Amino acid sequence: MARAISNRESDELMKKTKADALKKCGDVVKAFADCSSGRTVSVAWACRGEHKALQDCLKQYTSPEAFEKVKADYLASNRS
Repeated sequence: MARAISNRESDELMKKTKADALKKCGDVVKAFADCSSGRTVSVAWACRGEHKALQDCLKQYTSPEAFEKVKADYLASNRS
């Protein structure tokens, strides 16, 4: 029977997954940061394209499907 992961393990995996996604999307993160630098309210429309690109990049690594794969890999590597 497959072992379920605890809430603590799930939270830690999600944090790691998000951090990894930010690294993998580094160029897109930088483009958004550069665009939004020095802006306040205008960032909403001035950087719309950069924000969409950032969200699209992050989504491929943090979607529910991607996270299920991370959990499966974690369980496979930590079999008890």
